[in-house]
Amino acid sequence: MGAQWKAKHKDIAANAKGRLFGKLVKEIVVAARNGADPASNSRLRLAVEQARKASMPKETLDRAIKKGAGLTGESVNYEHVIYEGFAPHRVAVMVECLTDNVNRTAPEMRVLFRKGQLGTSGSVSWDFDHVGMIEAEPARPDADPEVAAIEAGAQDFEPAGEDHPAVFLTDPTDLDLVSRALPAQGFTVLSAKLGYKPKNPVDPASLSAEALEEVETFLAAIDANDDVQNVYVGLAG
Repeated sequence: MGAQWKAKHKDIAANAKGRLFGKLVKEIVVAARNGADPASNSRLRLAVEQARKASMPKETLDRAIKKGAGLTGESVNYEHVIYEGFAPHRVAVMVECLTDNVNRTAPEMRVLFRKGQLGTSGSVSWDFDHVGMIEAEPARPDADPEVAAIEAGAQDFEPAGEDHPAVFLTDPTDLDLVSRALPAQGFTVLSAKLGYKPKNPVDPASLSAEALEEVETFLAAIDANDDVQNVYVGLAG
């Protein structure tokens, strides 16, 4: 589960494509405010790469860039908001949103957190590190994540598991630099973004199967909200 929660159930994942495109479009629109050229806008470059890996249609991608750069005449203003609190069984959660209407998003979050506990700003963020997160997979048989992390300048790495690729952790200011360096170390970058890593994650094995299912159901409901970009959870693994 790790720092960023992702839906595991097939019935949830099957309906995720549309939501993924929606989230990527928002990220591209926000990133393009600082310029429509990915070559001189690292945040946009990373967002565009992620959109292409997700097979976003070129028309959709180009329209999002132009929209964010103000080239279409449309007025769009997405606000970055973070909600903090607890899932059931006191599992810490940070919810990152991009919304064009906080007056809509805030009450929706209050409703979604009823089965947990919505906290105030800083209530759980103290127990998370703000880091760069790069998901990557080996592009050649001899690719070693530990060596790659050292050579590319990452702070740390999490080895690949059965259902997730390796994750390279960086200082927030080094995200683009490390992302560019990893291919030379034999790794293909799948995604790169700033996020939150729990300092003291709860071991899922310490929760009963029923309790873990309650946490998963809670997180899935949060993630399904249209304004939610990322969900970071204090569970290990």
